[in-house]
Amino acid sequence: MDPWDVTRAFTLGPLLEVTIPKPGNVNRYEDFDDLSIYNFLFGDVFMSKVLYETAERGRLISEGKLCYEEAGIGNLIRRAFEESISAQNSNANFGIIALAIPLAMACSISDDVMEAPSVSKTLIERTTPEDSVEFYKAVRLANPSGLRKEAKYDVYGENVFEELRRDKINLKKIAEIECGEELIFCEWLRGYELSYKTFLRVRDLAKVNNLEESVIIAFLELLSENVDTLIARKAGIEEALRVKDMAKRVLDGSISLEEYDTFLREESHRRNPGSLADVMAVALSILILDGYELH
Repeated sequence: MDPWDVTRAFTLGPLLEVTIPKPGNVNRYEDFDDLSIYNFLFGDVFMSKVLYETAERGRLISEGKLCYEEAGIGNLIRRAFEESISAQNSNANFGIIALAIPLAMACSISDDVMEAPSVSKTLIERTTPEDSVEFYKAVRLANPSGLRKEAKYDVYGENVFEELRRDKINLKKIAEIECGEELIFCEWLRGYELSYKTFLRVRDLAKVNNLEESVIIAFLELLSENVDTLIARKAGIEEALRVKDMAKRVLDGSISLEEYDTFLREESHRRNPGSLADVMAVALSILILDGYELH
């Protein structure tokens, strides 16, 4: 697919995600005390230069001018995040970057969006230990909440880069170790299964609803069917399950969307759905690349 089309879609998707008033998230009506919609807007747009380079590398792979092992996904993730924080002082979109870079490259390699999941799995499988080193450097910069201190390859370990190289740990192996802790890694391993399921659901809903209504309904369904791993890390699995259960109650009419939104925003936003919001951002990117037009 055309690199400019891929870049445009993967820039617009996260902008739509943060703008639409999804429950518990920063949006055009609600900021957090330490995070505003502008953090996302600046961060998402400033990473677009690296997004275009990502898509261009995908084109070169599709033409046989680069091999998969030369894709440089870890380096691209690190540099995209560096671009993001050069414009704003938060890790607001790190999860989106980590999800978007491999899939954007896969879309550029592919002839259409439905081919990209299998290509993304190949890209992750054929990453190198240097991709893992670069990815860990990006994680250190982002410093996300709730990282496991007992992890086999501790991001902050003094000798972790040497350990990754010594043990030949590529991004697929990291994902296999960490999938239970962070949804993004499961998406890498499973060919963006949840992101594509969400994209298809939004596409179907948008045939009879406007885009905003479609995204909010699909996001509630996403929350009702999946544990948000960011919430689980920050607030514990019991709170994450409460968030899931209450989303079901919104859908069956037991509580209002407003009540649910208030619940998610209590206790300094510890119940903010982060990992699933990242999935929605990527799903909206796929939607745009699939040809969605606003009417």
